[in-house]
Amino acid sequence: MDDKSKILDELVKSSVNTENCGVTVALNLLSGKWKTAIIYLISLDVNRFGQLQKMIPECSKRMMTSRLRELERDGIIHREVFAQVPPKVIYTLTPKGEKLKPVFNELKKWGNENFMQEM
Repeated sequence: MDDKSKILDELVKSSVNTENCGVTVALNLLSGKWKTAIIYLISLDVNRFGQLQKMIPECSKRMMTSRLRELERDGIIHREVFAQVPPKVIYTLTPKGEKLKPVFNELKKWGNENFMQEM
């Protein structure tokens, strides 16, 4: 039996529940059209609604608002409202969101190394 088969057998024996798997949980939180792009842009200090809209013009205002609310609800971003006219809102990464920076850097590196040359 090869190593992969042994690993698979061990997983089956231990009844791994993928719903309780950290990878599954993380991917579920980050799934949803535009979420990863929004997080990545906020990590680069593109932190105003209008700026995000300009950087992702394909994302409607309604969709952008929905995704920002979901990310705020999940503790990935923080929304700060300044009491002024017109209202000013700034989005920043929370400590949880900050922990995604190295993940995005590695994804960027992986994408560049494996796919950008093919395009």
